[in-house]
Amino acid sequence: MAQNDDQFYLVRSDVLPESMQKTLEAKALLERGKVESVHEAVQQVDLSRSAFYKYRDAVYPFQSMVKEKIITLFFHLEDRSGTLSELLKMVAQSGCNILTINQTIPLQGKANVTLSINTSSMTISIEQMLQNFNKLDFIDRVEIVSSGA
Repeated sequence: MAQNDDQFYLVRSDVLPESMQKTLEAKALLERGKVESVHEAVQQVDLSRSAFYKYRDAVYPFQSMVKEKIITLFFHLEDRSGTLSELLKMVAQSGCNILTINQTIPLQGKANVTLSINTSSMTISIEQMLQNFNKLDFIDRVEIVSSGA
């Protein structure tokens, strides 16, 4: 049977061979700076260096495979009771995680709000979310200030 190196599988950790589990532990020790070398890491988890090198590029924790995407949005809002709450509710309903919120003091009935959000779990497209924002009567303007990981 031909091998396809581009295929990935999601497997529960309790069914992984012990050497793969220990490889993950050793990689975690190295990433967190708990050890200074591969030699120390494999000694600490009781794994051979050859097994570590065999599996190190083949086994990853699920969360490390999920790419975070962070965008920053700028809003120009009317200063009305509950507008920020309604805005944050819409962001949460789209599946995004709010990382930062900056709001200016309202001047002449308007306030600026800047949100940095993690869109990696987003349930709708960014374009759809922007369209939803623009439908709200209290939002005068919304812009994407930056996007990146």
